[in-house]
Amino acid sequence: MAKEVTQPGDKREYRMAELAKAAGITVRTVRFYRERGLIKPPRREGRIAWYDETHLARLHTIAALLDRGHTLTGIAELSEAFDRGRDVGELLGVGEPTEEVPVRLSAAELADHFADDVTPENLQAALDLGYLGTDGEEIVHISRRLLDVSAALVREGIPLSEVLAAAWRVRDHAESLADLFVDLVLAHGTDKDVQRLRPLAKSVVEAELSMALDRKLNAPG
Repeated sequence: MAKEVTQPGDKREYRMAELAKAAGITVRTVRFYRERGLIKPPRREGRIAWYDETHLARLHTIAALLDRGHTLTGIAELSEAFDRGRDVGELLGVGEPTEEVPVRLSAAELADHFADDVTPENLQAALDLGYLGTDGEEIVHISRRLLDVSAALVREGIPLSEVLAAAWRVRDHAESLADLFVDLVLAHGTDKDVQRLRPLAKSVVEAELSMALDRKLNAPG
């Protein structure tokens, strides 16, 4: 039977055969995945190797990605990028966004959103951009709205790599607009006024972007 760990904060642990049974695969497959670096080394207690729930979650993720057509080589590359990802606590910094809603996803669920565009390069780009963070075996997207918009653009035929490249440019412009608004308000008020007047800044940007799109779409030629 699986070992129940009693120390606070520890997780349930499994011998290799127990882990394989829980994941619905063979011991030979677990050993193969471990040798390929698809799962992390177990905790050693003398000659006994103990696996925990993070190993089980990774095995479920591997199975789900294989079902979606990913190769073991591709999964290994995704896992490497995933393991290098910033922890969600580091990503959020001092706290969660005041208006954006973070979304928790498995690697398989992320693949459902972006299909073949879930590549190690795109995953790393999203991690660098700060759109994605990690929390154990879960991926955390910083914003439900940005996730939905990115997925919608990919469904329209725009490669995710180009969506992410455009996001960097949008970020630069958004930072400049935020600086302009904060400087304007602080010159005539206090820090509290910045938060109170925040909706006004958003309305101005939305209106100006709407009119700019009209001008582009209606321009001759």
